[in-house]
Amino acid sequence: MPSRPRPLPAFLRPVTCDPAPLEGRVVLVTGGAQGIGRGVAQAVLGAGGRVMVGDIDAEAGRACLDEWQVGDAAAFQRLDVGREASVRRFVDAAQRRFGRIDALVNNAGIADPHTGPLESLDLRAWRRRLAVNLDGAFLCAKHALPALRRAPAGGVIVNVASSRALQSEPDTEAYAASKGGLLAFTHALAVSAGPAVRVNAISPGWIATDAWRKPVSRQVPKLSRADHAQHPAGRVGTPLDVGALAVFLLSPQAGFITGENFVVDGGMVRRMQYH
Repeated sequence: MPSRPRPLPAFLRPVTCDPAPLEGRVVLVTGGAQGIGRGVAQAVLGAGGRVMVGDIDAEAGRACLDEWQVGDAAAFQRLDVGREASVRRFVDAAQRRFGRIDALVNNAGIADPHTGPLESLDLRAWRRRLAVNLDGAFLCAKHALPALRRAPAGGVIVNVASSRALQSEPDTEAYAASKGGLLAFTHALAVSAGPAVRVNAISPGWIATDAWRKPVSRQVPKLSRADHAQHPAGRVGTPLDVGALAVFLLSPQAGFITGENFVVDGGMVRRMQYH
C-alpha cells in the first residue's frame, strides 16, 4: 500500500490571496474625497477595511459617505494638512470613532504642477506647495505614529508622491521638489519607524480623475486615442489602479516591503521620448 505523501512545510505551500486583506483595519486617507484619494479609500473599503477620510472639501467628503452607503465602515473629517491643529483634530477624531489606527495614506496635495518660470515664481507659492505636499505628510505621520506603533499587526504608511519626482516638464520646480522630498521622507521614516511601522511610496503618472470628483464637478474624461496610446500599458490610469497597489502595500502580504517607491504610470517613466 503506497504511503501518503508528507505534507509540505508551511513555507513551501502555495500562497493564497486573502479576499479581504484589510479586514478590521482602520486606514486614514488624506485628500480622500476626490481623485486618487477617493480611489484609494474605495479600494480599502472593498478589501474589508474601514476608512477615515480627511479632505479640505467638506461637500466632497459628505458626498462620498452618501454615495458609498457603507454605514460605520467610513467616516469623514474636514482636514487641512498644512495646519497642524487640523491634523491633530483629524487623527484624534479617527481614534475616537474607530478606537484604533492601523494605517495612514498621505495623499492630500496641490495637484497642479505648473507654476511658471522659476525667476518669476513667488516665494509664497513655492512654500504653499511644500507646505501641503510635503509638510502635510510630515504632520500627519507625526501625529499618527503613536497609534500606528500600537497597531496589532504593525502600522503602515503609504505616501502618494508622483512620477514627476523622477522626470519633469518645464516650470514645475516647486511641485517636483515637494514630491522628490516626499520620496526621501519615505525611506528616512521607514528606517526610523521600523520595524513597528512600514513606510512606502506610490508615484502615480497620468491618472484620469475627472469622473472621481464630487457630483457637481464630475465629468467624463476627455481622452484621445493618442493619450492612451503613448502609454506602454495602452491606456491612461484610473484612481483604482493606485488603489489596488495601495491595498497591497497596506496588507500583510507586503510585510517585507518598506522604504520603497512604486511607480504607477503605465510604463511612461521607462519610455524614451525625443519628440
